[in-house]
Amino acid sequence: MITSDPGAIGILSGTEQHRMAEVTRTSGQQKGDEGEALVCEHLQHQGWQILAQQWRCRWGELDVVARKGATLAFIEVKTRGQNSWDASGRLAISYRKQQKLIRAAMTFLNRFPHLADLNCRFDVALIQSSAAEQKLRDYIPAAFEVE
Repeated sequence: MITSDPGAIGILSGTEQHRMAEVTRTSGQQKGDEGEALVCEHLQHQGWQILAQQWRCRWGELDVVARKGATLAFIEVKTRGQNSWDASGRLAISYRKQQKLIRAAMTFLNRFPHLADLNCRFDVALIQSSAAEQKLRDYIPAAFEVE
């Protein structure tokens, strides 16, 4: 599901749509995709408009980009099993990871300057995954800031 929703506000189309070639996804990648889909569904129920999913640039990937009113959120999704070593994904959002996300977000805003005046924030969604189901364990709005 490496796509952008070009109909959402018409910002991504043609070559800007980041679509995945037919490749084999690992079970971990599939679980991550499912976690991102769960977060998108949650956000949409909260009134957010999904602008992009798995948006890639040289600095990395933005899992989800969503807008609600004058707020633009860059959401990092971490899907983990019940006994994960990294506090359900919290420890994976290191300072270095934050810097990569910030650079990717800046690249996104440079590419779509009409969104640059929105209030931007970085959220983190933690998904708990088991063989039977996935559930949103925690959603942290404005989890970190640009320094």
